[in-house]
Amino acid sequence: MTQKLNPDSLAPPVMGLYAQIAIAPTGRLAFIAGQVALDADGNLVGGDSHQAQARQCFANIAAALAALKVGPDRIVKMTINVAGHHPGLIAPIFGAGRDVFGDEWPVTASMLLGVQALGLPEWLVEVDAIVSLPD
Repeated sequence: MTQKLNPDSLAPPVMGLYAQIAIAPTGRLAFIAGQVALDADGNLVGGDSHQAQARQCFANIAAALAALKVGPDRIVKMTINVAGHHPGLIAPIFGAGRDVFGDEWPVTASMLLGVQALGLPEWLVEVDAIVSLPD
């Protein structure tokens, strides 16, 4: 199990969505590549909706975790890249993550980056993760 810390010497995590520090247990790490809103057949899901695309990105992360035979509690770091980011996108994007993970939302070290563009112009959100695998 990943240990999460929020020391008093650092600001509390915004909206409780992440941990200031995540400590991976001894073992191997897996690096999940940036997941965009493509389904298993390579079709774009979500059109021009950041929220719908984010839901597919998080579903892809969940599918990768299932392939690794671990749950979201094993994520030690997650990065969310958002094209055309503005503060109004925070709630819909994290809401999409909660739609996928429910009460198992991976509270871990994370970063949300607003970027000018992703690899293709139709991609609006990309999520990658580092996962601590059991021994």
